[in-house]
Amino acid sequence: MEDNKLEEKLNFAPKNDTEESNGKHVMGPLLFAATSSSENRDKDDKISCMFCDKLFANTEVKNDPLLHHMLNDHQLIISQVSQVCDFRRYCQHWKKRFKEEPITEFCSVININSKPSDIGPKVQYYLLCDALPEDRELREKLQQIRLEKVLESQQRERSDTHFSRTCLFCKQHFEENRSLLFSHMAEDHGFSVGQPDNIVYVNEFLDQLEKTLKNLQCIFCDKKFKDRQTLKDHMRKKQHKKINPKNKDYDRFYIINYLELGKTWEEIQKEEDEEEPEDQTNENENWSDWTEPPEPTVCLFCHFTSTAITDLLQHMKDVHQFDLMELKNSLGLDFYGQVKIVNFIRKRVFDVTCIYCQEKCQSSDALLDHQTSKQHFKLPEDKTVWDQPQYYFSTYENDGLLCCLEDDDEEDDDEEDDEDENKNQTKELNENQIPREEKVDKNGNAEEASKES
Repeated sequence: MEDNKLEEKLNFAPKNDTEESNGKHVMGPLLFAATSSSENRDKDDKISCMFCDKLFANTEVKNDPLLHHMLNDHQLIISQVSQVCDFRRYCQHWKKRFKEEPITEFCSVININSKPSDIGPKVQYYLLCDALPEDRELREKLQQIRLEKVLESQQRERSDTHFSRTCLFCKQHFEENRSLLFSHMAEDHGFSVGQPDNIVYVNEFLDQLEKTLKNLQCIFCDKKFKDRQTLKDHMRKKQHKKINPKNKDYDRFYIINYLELGKTWEEIQKEEDEEEPEDQTNENENWSDWTEPPEPTVCLFCHFTSTAITDLLQHMKDVHQFDLMELKNSLGLDFYGQVKIVNFIRKRVFDVTCIYCQEKCQSSDALLDHQTSKQHFKLPEDKTVWDQPQYYFSTYENDGLLCCLEDDDEEDDDEEDDEDENKNQTKELNENQIPREEKVDKNGNAEEASKES
């Protein structure tokens, strides 16, 4: 059988009758049957029905025409079809099995209008679901094949040195290492997509993001705008420089969505959050005496750390002549103004750049020496250097200093509440006294008695 197929694919050049009669079997060159790449691609893009020879487009996500055909023409219902990773191979498997054995060996039968009193024709439907061990095993096998394919693709991307891409938000260009681009977008533009190692099909992922921005659409809410500047302002003010976790279009770019059959990243994350070791259950029942150890906070200019914020502020004042509290009072900074200053200094020190004169140094030690010798532990005279929206975003995710900043607005609100409460009490007291004075005024004898007493 295989030889016949091979012969069909091979075109032999015609033999010379004269030479063959003379015993010289001369055969021309062998040629494979010509098959255009488009024909092969069309075959791969088609899915055959499990029961007949009709072909349908393989849409990968939804195969509604094929499902509709098998339901109406062959009375087949496939349960949880969205969990089938490779629907074409799934159909090929069951098409072969349905030819080998009756469909009732694999599917549950659902009878419609089976009672004598029912109106309408009697119809039998067949339910194919993963309650059948063979179907469950097939789905898991297809899922495993897909996971291996995705991991292979991710590994190729990591080892690929030909990566070349421009930032989505500025003109800075990056070569070879993808993580540098993602880190740049997170640190300089506040756009984070998570850990780069958790992403697959990076080029397609970036293409989709770039297409969305070129269409002047917000990445998070998909709202469309008239120009790019309005779009940028919207994403900054609404904090939409991120991917909407409810947007399923981006699920295929994250490895976590390929790990378990039929489970999304939300379900996997929920299970991890709910998991708790049994031996710790009794220990966690009583939280009354639980206290969290304070996290050490790092100095803005050197490696000094302290769990007490007062000690840290005093260190910066004594060693670096930088008084954050005095700076807050002199500039009249609110909470967000303090946040900008802290993030500005953190970013400049991370970039080994002097916060005052903007001089670039070779190392963090060289930067510290420069600022100490020049007494440059102070903000630049131009306020616009640090008073920028980009410094609303923390340079370090676990920066404990940001959690210790004081907000005078809250204190003012508390004082105003106390003043309002005192005013209300005074007003209430006065109102309670007014009726007694009115009664006294109406009774002259009582007024005189009051005066005599």
